[in-house]
This record gives sequence, structure tokens and C-alpha cells, in this order.
Amino acid sequence: MRLIYIFVLMLLPLSAFSQEEAFYIAFKDEPLSDVFSKIEDTYDVLFSYKDDYINTKRVTLVRDKRTLLEVLQAIKLLTQLDYKILNDRYIIINESLEKVTDLYKLEAVIVRSYLTKGIEKNRDGSYKLYPSKLAILPGLTEPDVLESIQLLPGVISPNETATGFFVRGGASDQNRLIWDGINLYHKGHLFGMISPLNPNVTSEIKFINKGAHVRYGERLSSVIDMSSNSEISNQIKAEIGVNGVNADALIDIPIIKNKMNIQASLRRSYVDVLETFAFNQLSDKVFESTKINNSENASNAFSFLDYNVKLNFKPNKNNSLYASIISIDNQLDHVQNDIETNSEFNDKLQTSNIGYGFGWVLNWTDKISQNTTAFFSDYKLNYNFITTENNEQVSDFEKRNTIFDSGIATEVNINTSNTSNYTFGYQYTLKDVAYAFLNTTDLSFVLDTEDNTVQTHSLYGNYNYNNAKLFDVSFGLRSTYFKELDAVRVEPRLVVLAPVFKHLKLQVTGEIKNQIISEIDETILSSLSLENRVWRLANGNEFPIINSQQVSAGFIYNKNNLSIDFDTYYKRLRNITALSLGFLNPNNSTFNIGEQNILGADIFIKKRFNSFNSWISYSFNRAKSNFENLNNDINFTSKSNITHAVSTALSYKLDDFQFALGWKWQTGKPYTIAEQGSDGLEFNNGINTGQLPVYHRLDFSSTYNFKLSNTNSLRGKVGLSIRNIYNRKNLISREYRGNNSLDDPIEQIETFSIGITPNLMFRLYW
Repeated sequence: MRLIYIFVLMLLPLSAFSQEEAFYIAFKDEPLSDVFSKIEDTYDVLFSYKDDYINTKRVTLVRDKRTLLEVLQAIKLLTQLDYKILNDRYIIINESLEKVTDLYKLEAVIVRSYLTKGIEKNRDGSYKLYPSKLAILPGLTEPDVLESIQLLPGVISPNETATGFFVRGGASDQNRLIWDGINLYHKGHLFGMISPLNPNVTSEIKFINKGAHVRYGERLSSVIDMSSNSEISNQIKAEIGVNGVNADALIDIPIIKNKMNIQASLRRSYVDVLETFAFNQLSDKVFESTKINNSENASNAFSFLDYNVKLNFKPNKNNSLYASIISIDNQLDHVQNDIETNSEFNDKLQTSNIGYGFGWVLNWTDKISQNTTAFFSDYKLNYNFITTENNEQVSDFEKRNTIFDSGIATEVNINTSNTSNYTFGYQYTLKDVAYAFLNTTDLSFVLDTEDNTVQTHSLYGNYNYNNAKLFDVSFGLRSTYFKELDAVRVEPRLVVLAPVFKHLKLQVTGEIKNQIISEIDETILSSLSLENRVWRLANGNEFPIINSQQVSAGFIYNKNNLSIDFDTYYKRLRNITALSLGFLNPNNSTFNIGEQNILGADIFIKKRFNSFNSWISYSFNRAKSNFENLNNDINFTSKSNITHAVSTALSYKLDDFQFALGWKWQTGKPYTIAEQGSDGLEFNNGINTGQLPVYHRLDFSSTYNFKLSNTNSLRGKVGLSIRNIYNRKNLISREYRGNNSLDDPIEQIETFSIGITPNLMFRLYW
């Protein structure tokens, strides 16, 4: 009953729709960004501005009934910033308004504050997230990129990891992560529990789950395109911060005024020196089902480090260049001693991803621009299980996975009018992917080894027509040649947004995508059972190119601070592959080819009033798989299937304090039922015929921003988050594992959610 009561309280704001037309408004020493947000909610307008213009400005205005023009004029007098209203809704804020260049960006936004401030939904169906502007979200005290995305409709992370989320029923390896043009493959720190990306560095994120622009290939479900700051500041800026797991620092240094700057960030865990309660809760969840959590006479050393360096250079108004480096690294060294036999067992695991990116934007004319990029990404996973007897090594089981991914691309954008533009581009990529499982005792391969290379050449073109009064349509065509596979794939993309009534818009999308890189699930062979998935490339035989076809249709309603977003979709995936061992068939280790059919719907409702923000979302998903020679060729529930998921939240802002409370509820994952037989566990009921119990948890967050001095720009922020407030023990996975040989008996492994986990954060800015 208590849970139901909390849930009802959260839904109450949704019924508090204000019918008052008289606009009373007041500000009490509030940051200008918050002032603009309140004006947007009250008067149904959109602002565009540069952060540098407003960061240090605050506004006080006594409560009174005012028109929009009266409010804007008062702010102009208080801040010395000018404004211009375009098309009765779009407001440009600047120091000088001789030229207005941001109108297209404003018109591209259909919902300004989607979940909360700092998250937008665009007219093409994509989402934009701005971490520096992001208001508080439940369970988060820092603007984590991947954790924030998981709160959007249709995004589910049943294993509670940062990167292991499903988008519209697609597997986690079907999500493409891009950082400054660099493809990333790292799954996250502490085996996915912590995002691999420093949340305080990212400047802008574009998340696409349908109708992706034809410039994006490679993955079937979603694109997360992230970029660090490209603005050139003429002042030194710095930040330092610490939370319950790691500490980080950022710095932005101007080199040439208005032309060049360098940015750098560093984040490192400190748990090898001091273990906090927050880290212990995270590690208990990760290591719960492994020998590390249950071993005696053992030592366990874990650490992670990531850094980013970016150089921005703008020699003139028509050229803009950047060079970026990102590095992500995890280290685990676990040693267990058996005193009776004088034996030592050593698990060593290292995962790293380093990438280099380069970009150049050239404005040929006011209407023609060209964007050229190049990147290189190096991903490595190395796991060793070393056995030593009497101080001499007797065996070394090794698992390796490497990816060398590089590419170059150029794109030309032509704006023929205020409503039409064309995009043409070419991309070349080279992927070299290898994996191996071997035992150095006798040099025999335990499972498999492979090293494949695929070069791809892609040409694409896209036409956009944007007319807010009529309709928007974007149609693109992408053609890709996979050289080593001697295959050509053509991918059409379509996005349509059309007004039905003034505040109601119809949205329709369609797309075809192809994917050549995916993961093998070798859970049954992993002794440590942490990094139990390895990447591999399509080879045209037992690993064909995966194909996806997706259509979606729905509507968006937006009026008086009320937003309703409803979308239905159907997705069909062909040529997906699965290792029989992953379905617990020890007598058959071949790869099986199959297909997956996904039907789903997402609905999102948000209401803002005064200083409150409330939202609720519901997702339905039905995913079925069928593989040759598996499950008697009968359809079975996909492992990514979460049939029902509900998420709701309520946040409140009071001066410099922010509070958020959020609740998640979802049906359990499917699993394969095992029965005890004469020779151990037996699987006689088919694949994924069982379902885990319902999952739910309540999260809380609070932050406070403050100034340390009135004479300088030194600012601070403190935060508290509590995950799983009522400490529910959710069963999130039931799998089966052997050791390093197929002759070992299979054992059932259950994984539970994280327990109650408070986390503190402190940050300084100057």
C-alpha cells in the first residue's frame, strides 16, 4: 500500500493543469537560465542564447501581472542583453542583434524540456541533451549521459548497467556510441556500473532511436552521438569534483584569443585507497555471483581511469577545426591462495578504449558548408586465469578481444532556401576485429579464434523540407559496399512530421539499417563471468550481415506546459546469430542464424507548473526470436524482451535547491528454466519460457548550488542521491555457467539489483 500511495502522489501533478490565462511572474535572485525556462513555460516561447552571455547574470523581479514584452523589456534593463522575437514565438538573446543565425535551431525543437530542462525533442524525432543545462533527475546528482538516456521512453537497462541498455527491444550491441566522431566500444567502468564518459565534459548529445539521418550507419537500434565543447572561451575555466567512487578535474585554457583553446579532463577512481559505502554497494552487485565475492585468503585490486583532451581552432569565420583524444581504462587483479595445496589462482582483466578524432568545418558560402572528419579507435579486452603450484605457473587460460576501427568522411550541406536543404556525403571505414580463447598449457584453443577485416565505402544523400505551418519531411538514401564481403546494401530513411491541429502533430518514420559488428555471448565458458561478451565481425558465412527494418507512427501534443508523446513501432531483424552454447546446448557449439520480430508502443506525459515538473512514461514491448535448429524451430521470447515498463518522477526547484523523486517498475526478464537431472541441470522446457519477478525501485536526488564569493566567479555544488530507497532485492538475471571446460558441470547463477546506495557529490567551478 505504501508503494501505491507514493505512486499516486507522483501522479497528482499530472491532473493539476492550470486554466489561468493571466500571467503573474516573479524572480528572486534567480540565474538567468532559470528565468528563461520559467518564461518559456509561462508564455509558450523558445529562447536561443550563448551560455557565456548569461552564466554570471541573475534577475530579481517582484511578482506582478505582465505581458511577454514587459518581462523581456525588464530583463533587458537588468542584464543589458538585447532580444528579438521571431515568428511570434522564437526569441534570440544576444549582446548585439545585427545578425540572427539561430532561427533554424529554434524551429527544429518541438518539445523544449522533455524530461526536464536540458533535454529537447527535435522535429526529426531525435533527442538533444545538454549536460551543462540539465536539471536534476532522480537517482543522479551529476548529468550522466547514458544514465539520463535510460529515462527516455523505450529505453530499458534490465541489468542496471550504464551501457547495457535495450532500445525498443534491440540488444545492447545494436547501440552505437560516438564521441567527437570516434566509435566507442568500452562497456563502462566497474563492468558497466559507471558510465565510461565523464558527465561533466560532454557538451551536447544527440540520441536517435528511429528515422536516423543517413549519415549514421553501422548499428540497428540507436545512435548516441556525443561531443565535447567546441566553443572558444577567452577566460580560463576549471572544475574539480568528487563523489563516492571517483574524483575528476577539468580545465579550459585559451591559447589565441577568439581562435584557439585547449580543454582537458581527468577522472580516476580512488577506491584502491579508500572504499566507500557507495563503492561497496556497486561492487557487491557486480561481484555477487563470482568467486571474488565468496573467496577467502584473497586480494582484489580494482581501479579505473579516463581522460579527454581537445584542441579547438577557428582561424577565421569560415573555418573551424578540432583534434580530440579520449582514453578509458579498467584494471582488475584478483589473487586467491589455497594454503593446503600451495596453489595460487590469479584473475587479471584489463579493458581499454583509446580514440583519436579530427574534424574540419568549412563554410564555402552562406548556404554551402562542408564537414570532414577522421577517427581511429583501439579497443582491447584481455583476461587471464593463471594457476600456479609451488611457485611455478602450470596453466594460463586467456581470452582476448581487439578492435581497430578507423575511418574518414566528408559531408556537404546545401541550404537552397529557408525551408529546403540537401546533404551529400561519403564515408570510408576499416574494421579489424579479432577474438581468441586459448590455454597456454598445451596451446590448444578452448573455443574459437578469428581475425576478420572489413572495409566499407558509403555514399548517401538526404533532402529536408521544413515548414512549421505545413509539414516536415526528410528523405535519405544510403548505399554501402562491404569490400571483403562483396556485398552492397541500400538503406532508405524517411521522417515525416505533419500538424493535425495547432498543438497536435503526427510523426511517422521508416528506416532500413545493416550491421556488421556484434557480440558473442560466451557466458558458459567464463570463469570470472564479468566481461562475458566479445565483439566479432560478419564474414558472410556463419556471421552474415544483420538487417533491420523499422516503421513507427504516433503523435505529439504540446500546450500549456503539457506534453504528450505517443509512438508505436514494428521492427524486424534478420540474420541475427547466436552461439548454441549461449542457449545451453553443450553438444552443439555452432552458430545459428535467425530473426527477431519486435512490436511495441511508448507513451510519455509531462506537466510543468510553477516550480514543479512531473512526468510518467509507459512502454510495451513484445520481442520474439526464431533460430534454425534451436527450440525445434519454434518462436521463443527474446532475451531483450521487457513486456511492460513504467517510469514516473516528480521534481521541485526552490531557489538554488533542486529535489527529484522517481519510481521505476517493469516486468522481469525471460530466462531458460532448468531442472535437476541425474547428470546435473537439464533444459527440457524450451528457451526463455520462464520469467523473472517484477522489478521496481524508488530513487531520490537533491542538489544545492552556491556562490563562495561575491567578488569572483568561484561557485560550488553539493548533491545527494539515493538509489533503491526501500532496498528492494530485485532478481535481474538467472543464467548458467561452467568453468573453463565443457566437461565441468553447469551451475545456476542468479544476479540481483543494487541495494540501497547513497552517494555524495561536491564540485567547485571557477
